[in-house]
Amino acid sequence: MRTFDLVGGAIANTMRSKTRTILTILAIFVGAFTLTLTSGLGTGINRYIDDTVTAIGAGDVMTVTKAAESSGGGFGAAGSDGPAEYDPDAVSAVPGGGGGAFGPTVTALTPDDLAAIAEVPGVLRVEPTRTISADYVQRGDGTRFVASVGSLIPGQTVQLAAGDAPDAEAEQLQIVLPVSYVEPLGFASNGDAIGQAVTIGISDGTRTQHTVDATVVGIAEAGLVGVGSSLLPNDALTEALWTLQNTGVPEAQQDRFASASAWFAADAGDEGVAELKAALADAGFTGTTVADQLGAFKTVIDAIVLVLNAFAAIALLAASFGIVNTLYMSVQERTREIGLMKAMGMGSGRVFSLFSLEAVFIGFLGSIIGAGIAMAVGTGISGALAQGAFADLPGLTLIAFDPVSVATMVLVVMGIAFLAGTLPAARAARKDPVDALRYE
Repeated sequence: MRTFDLVGGAIANTMRSKTRTILTILAIFVGAFTLTLTSGLGTGINRYIDDTVTAIGAGDVMTVTKAAESSGGGFGAAGSDGPAEYDPDAVSAVPGGGGGAFGPTVTALTPDDLAAIAEVPGVLRVEPTRTISADYVQRGDGTRFVASVGSLIPGQTVQLAAGDAPDAEAEQLQIVLPVSYVEPLGFASNGDAIGQAVTIGISDGTRTQHTVDATVVGIAEAGLVGVGSSLLPNDALTEALWTLQNTGVPEAQQDRFASASAWFAADAGDEGVAELKAALADAGFTGTTVADQLGAFKTVIDAIVLVLNAFAAIALLAASFGIVNTLYMSVQERTREIGLMKAMGMGSGRVFSLFSLEAVFIGFLGSIIGAGIAMAVGTGISGALAQGAFADLPGLTLIAFDPVSVATMVLVVMGIAFLAGTLPAARAARKDPVDALRYE
């Protein structure tokens, strides 16, 4: 029997007992459906993280803070049994924070610290990150709204709903507004806000309030990393706000920074980054890369997907027993037929291949149907969530399907089906043709 005829015969024989075969296919379908859906979930989330990685920063820049025994607030600091010791050099670790008892704080970096970081082997250059605490943002004589002023660290981008990113080189005072501020400030639409002026209020060291007018050049979407929730100024506006904020502040207290950006060689590799972190630690600093910021989040996602995939694997294991049962019964029912095939010259290897192909075909049907329906369902769910619960996360496709991953899953299921079919196929191959022909 030629290979083509062997395949055709296996496909035809699969549907001899339609009910039994369909039930087995349904069992495989459940596992394949679950496996495809959970794999798509992991692919979608990780792809979104990879696509928006530049919203956190460049790969050759490390955020450096001063190492401290405690970075928590006064009461209930994480891992503490009592109030944290007062640190006169503590500054807010977040824009707009006061650095008080309940806010996350870090020990401030001074010009001497910046010089020390620059001397660490592997550091190419250092720039401080300025933390600006604005009072409010306002349009004309309208309502004042509390707002925080963020900053774009080197290599960082922001997802825009309209307009452009702030121009770092421009002398004009520019700002990007979060999309959530457009309607409250009285703008008809995102596009209507572009080119308009807003006023930012900021208090100096003597609690005297100042105002600065800036031109809106862009509207930022809310993002996974939270960049789109703060006002984003260009360098000229940052400088103006920083100068006003430090008016009245003793000169010795002005140059205090929560963190700094340290550049290192782009080709440093994991070993080079680890050595740089160790060198910074020896100098009394802590370095954090983009990979560090994303690593924990991606680990959690991968762990959740792994657990869900385990349930799919259990379903496929149960389906494999169904394949064994289906083919064992098929061998039993076709004993005389097997004897006749062997009597006509079909070898044991061909008989084994015939029943193995039946198992593989059952696995193929279950997996391809499961994957197809999972992709349809996943696409529908992802689209609905994108318009609803995840509308504030543009670009997020919660469940995305990688053709290579889906094809691999189908092949894996077919492989499992083949292994499940080896026992009944081997039993059929071992049958003696004379005894098989006598079977009633």
